[in-house]
Amino acid sequence: MKSEAYLFGGVAVFFLLTDAAYIYYAREPAGIAALTVSCFMASVISFFCTINYRRKGLRPEDRPTAEIHERAGRIDFFPPESGYPAVTAGGVTVIAVGLVYGAWLFAIGFGIFAIGLVGMVFEFAGRDSD
Repeated sequence: MKSEAYLFGGVAVFFLLTDAAYIYYAREPAGIAALTVSCFMASVISFFCTINYRRKGLRPEDRPTAEIHERAGRIDFFPPESGYPAVTAGGVTVIAVGLVYGAWLFAIGFGIFAIGLVGMVFEFAGRDSD
């Protein structure tokens, strides 16, 4: 995580310098806001990587003498196919159409969206974590 922290720290510094030059030369609020937010986002990722490095230490990927078997084993749980993302997308679509045609359609879309979102969140809540 140390190299990733340096990488995103460098990206944050790049956006900071670009933002400073953009503020001086362009003085256009949308670009200034975009560059500032980009700097903050890269800083947050760099901070996260730094904290993880300090908490967990070196990973096998960070050491040149590491062996392949050090990373072997179960990685994580990857869920199978699910219909809830399509339900959630349909709800968002109905919400967008509801913004044009009326609050009643917006409410229906919000209900569909809520069903999809709750389904995605709790679909695998009761599984064994092994």
